[in-house]
Amino acid sequence: MAAPSPAPPAGAPLLSVRDAHVAYPGGVVALHGVSLEVRAGEAVALVGANGAGKTTLLKTIAGLLTPRSGEIWFDGRRIDDVEAPDRVELGIALVPEGRRLFSRLSVAENLRLGTFRDRDPKRRQEMLERVFGLFPVLRQRVAQRAGTLSGGEGQMLSIARALMSRPRFLMLDEPSLGIMPRIVDSILDVLQMLHRQEGLTVLLVEQNVPAALAAAERGYVLQTGRIVAEGASQTLLDSDLVRRAYLGM
Repeated sequence: MAAPSPAPPAGAPLLSVRDAHVAYPGGVVALHGVSLEVRAGEAVALVGANGAGKTTLLKTIAGLLTPRSGEIWFDGRRIDDVEAPDRVELGIALVPEGRRLFSRLSVAENLRLGTFRDRDPKRRQEMLERVFGLFPVLRQRVAQRAGTLSGGEGQMLSIARALMSRPRFLMLDEPSLGIMPRIVDSILDVLQMLHRQEGLTVLLVEQNVPAALAAAERGYVLQTGRIVAEGASQTLLDSDLVRRAYLGM
């Protein structure tokens, strides 16, 4: 890793991605100098078409991919060389695209995996009760194998598993994918409650551009690995770029 850059000043963003270039094995470049910021307590949307690099960016922030160059800062600390499990301890959690549940394990076992580094049984039980309060259907399915859940229930479990780690910064990759609209609304309501009432910082990736921007204060538009627009949610919804490319207007 390059020599450390000066730490961000007081009041700096909770997350800062600076000029990140990311390539997959074989040399396929997925991100070309991406920079974005998310301040503590914000909900920020990241929108773009399939293949734009949205998932790549989230994986890079989570520590599952390493940038060729650029920097990632979290809470005033540069974390380029911090391993993914240690980023969870810092308060970063990812709800991956497609849920990525352990299908042969029960709902309870999947949830316990979200607290794999917390050895305090009292805290683990407190978090379990908390996610059951947010998603009551999971209590009813607690002994059921995750692979037998419906799409909406599986997405709830994936989000609940991430929340079990007590994140300060929650990333969600296409939470509406393959789910009935009424279930999507229910899930987004829970996320907005966590954000507005508890101050959870959220980075939301969605192809459903109106829904994503409605759930966030600000947004970024990613095209072919580059940020091409950013601003307040309503400003982006009113922009010609977003209206033509994503709203068919």
